[in-house]
Amino acid sequence: KTKTRLNAVVKLAKRKDVGNIVNACDAGREGELIFRLIEQYAGGNKGGKYVPLGKPITRLWLQSMTPQAIRDGFDTLRSDKQMLPLADAARSRSEADWLVGINGTRAMTAFNSRDGGFFLTTVGRVQTPTLAVMVEREEQIRKHIFRDYWEIHASFLSEAGEYPAKWFDPKWKKGEDLEAKADRVWSERDAQAIVDAAKGKQATVTEESKPTTQASPLLFDLTSLQREANGKFGFSAKTTLQIAQSLYERHKALTYPRTDSRALPEDYLPTVKQTFEMLAHSGMKHLAPFAAMAIKGSYVKPSKRIFDNAKVSDHFAIIPTLQAPSGLSEAEQKIYDLVTRRFMAVFFPSAEYQVTTRITTAAQHAFKTEGKVLVRPGWLAIYGKEAAEEVTDAKEGDKGQPLVAVKPGEMVRTETAEAKGLRTRPPARY
Repeated sequence: KTKTRLNAVVKLAKRKDVGNIVNACDAGREGELIFRLIEQYAGGNKGGKYVPLGKPITRLWLQSMTPQAIRDGFDTLRSDKQMLPLADAARSRSEADWLVGINGTRAMTAFNSRDGGFFLTTVGRVQTPTLAVMVEREEQIRKHIFRDYWEIHASFLSEAGEYPAKWFDPKWKKGEDLEAKADRVWSERDAQAIVDAAKGKQATVTEESKPTTQASPLLFDLTSLQREANGKFGFSAKTTLQIAQSLYERHKALTYPRTDSRALPEDYLPTVKQTFEMLAHSGMKHLAPFAAMAIKGSYVKPSKRIFDNAKVSDHFAIIPTLQAPSGLSEAEQKIYDLVTRRFMAVFFPSAEYQVTTRITTAAQHAFKTEGKVLVRPGWLAIYGKEAAEEVTDAKEGDKGQPLVAVKPGEMVRTETAEAKGLRTRPPARY
């Protein structure tokens, strides 16, 4: 389909008045390979050997598409010698795919068709190990033997009110049994004995509180965007890519989506500031106030967590462009919002919590309660209520509610205690 273009490029490269050639393909392994293959094709074959064109080659290396970055790229072209290791890596990768794929597929197809019929069995450098990982997990699921265990849930009464807690073994250490946990008891008799010992008894309380912070998740690459869109909206990976591609190509509202990087180039700081300006004046009521807040608070600062050339090869993280979108479909709007909120959140301050761990000891049995209070929302403000709920749902019995207070030295009473029978579960499918 692209033969005419290839011929046009080759014709130009061979012209007498062309003194040297600049490789301006994507800054990465694949961009290097595409250039080398075209150069090889242009040089042609003499006696079964590839003949280079014989013109000096330089490399334009662009990690960012701002006009200044492009000018800088032309000012500091890399030498061909510098790029040879990358060219070798690219060629090896490509040939490994052929060697493994073609030979493996032929061998396995022949093997599986040995009793007649034709059973195509594809093998690949990437697909076969990936398949093996899934088969291994499937075997674990099928071999899983369900085991019964018990948890002991109690509630304690203090002067200020009642609070829940769960029995645990403070001396428990991780061993060979992967299903063992500090709060699991393996026999009903032992569980009932703990319940009988603690019920109705006085108990002592110790607690420690410490502040903790939670930074926003990193910017999206394609995989993390697909995962999030699947969890939030039920979109398939393919659907998410199509929507992101349309936002990139048609609406020019998002940057290139087929990326595996979650960082931005180090020279992108000014562009990010302009993006916040655009969002602040965009009229998108649900996003503009936060963008304005970030500008007012000077939140956009250099940070290796966000701006890091070492973590960017040919493409950087997916972020909104300087173009405010209009006429988006409902699905496009959802993906655009997802990316834009994540983009803003990464520059906002961390969320701050006060986390309290309370240990109540009744009849020499320890029960644990954890409470979590959001002190400063930071980046969570961009997501509103949904985020606070999502974040605090991380631990069972940890819904972010403040605990009822217990005075220092106060004795509390075990109001209820019960042993809950549960069963171990096999690992989940991927």
